[in-house]
Amino acid sequence: MVGPERPQFVLFGSSIVQFAYSQEGWGAILTDIYARKADILVRGYAGWNSRRALHVLDQVFPKDSAVQPSIVIVYLGGNDSMGPHPSGQGPHVPLAEYVENMKKIAIYLKSLSDKTRVLFLSTPPVNETQIHEAFGGRLDVLSRTNKSCRMYSEACIELCRELDIKVVDLWTALQQRHDWLDVCFTDGIHLSSEASKIVVKEILKVLKEADWEPSLHWRSLPTEFSEDSPFDVVGPDRKAINVSDLNLHWQTQWE
Repeated sequence: MVGPERPQFVLFGSSIVQFAYSQEGWGAILTDIYARKADILVRGYAGWNSRRALHVLDQVFPKDSAVQPSIVIVYLGGNDSMGPHPSGQGPHVPLAEYVENMKKIAIYLKSLSDKTRVLFLSTPPVNETQIHEAFGGRLDVLSRTNKSCRMYSEACIELCRELDIKVVDLWTALQQRHDWLDVCFTDGIHLSSEASKIVVKEILKVLKEADWEPSLHWRSLPTEFSEDSPFDVVGPDRKAINVSDLNLHWQTQWE
């Protein structure tokens, strides 16, 4: 591990997590926002469901680790919500089992340390027409539908209420854009840069409003090596300008 030690934000889940740095994704945006404040770590596994994630949970998050995450942001559900395959194989997980798996994941993550926070992202909608155009008949038999996505999203949100866990309702958030079907996906399933901006805004809203100590909102975290230095840029008035935490124009959209 390199130092100094920073808060760790771990993104854990399936392909929407694995691809969080693609297409100007939400992981890349968070890394940019939290530069010199926190480390954003991606543990995403395309094609995975809650069953498989639960199986490796102690390997990804060992309880005896010297440093535990400050927050784990979890996305699982899209693959679980796919229809059952006639063979009995495939990613589908029945809704009741999905809820139980997510409950076990939440309880485990919360047990990592007193300071480890957990935030779930619920299943977002999909563009069924775009899925068919992108994948042809390869996914038809697995029936990835908006109806099933909504069911799994609502179940995730209800579980978070029961466990007092923070949650972002991606099903609703993405559809607040009137043109969400046209701009939110790269292939009908995975998130475009426009959708990722929505995800980030919703995550930051939760972090800003949460009564956690310490706060994990980017404005509240200290900037690493932010002290004044004789090596700072010198302005026209010959005074040093500390540029460690500039309020750059792009940052205003994340207030």
